Amino acid sequence: MEAQAQGLLETEPLQGTDEDAVASADFSSMLSEEEKEELKAELVQLEDEITTLRQVLSAKERHLVEIKQKLGMNLMNELKQNFSKSWHDMQTTTAYKKTHETLSHAGQKATAAFSNVGTAISKKFGDMSYSIRHSISMPAMR
Repeated sequence: MEAQAQGLLETEPLQGTDEDAVASADFSSMLSEEEKEELKAELVQLEDEITTLRQVLSAKERHLVEIKQKLGMNLMNELKQNFSKSWHDMQTTTAYKKTHETLSHAGQKATAAFSNVGTAISKKFGDMSYSIRHSISMPAMR
């Protein structure tokens, strides 16, 4: 008896097989004819309301398209606006600002390093040029 009572008071959620059993159960025999008629009427009313809501939504979507056309808005313009807004939003994030700052600083250091390398190479070529000119202008001493 206690096992039966425990089964009725389970706190665990229904499993897939339990849900199938509940879904396939026929509760109509537990309802009076009056309750069945009330539920059927409510079902018809809900279906009618859903149909009406779909029609209203469809009409509003058509109206939205008309307004956008009048304003000259099309899919490409919307994509551009969305992209611009998203790009702006991204640029204002802290992560973007920190990354931009770090990369900018790294770029400045890289530019300075390349400049120093270029200066060193120019100096070496200058020294080599001087050495070659000097060796050509002075006869070899024996």
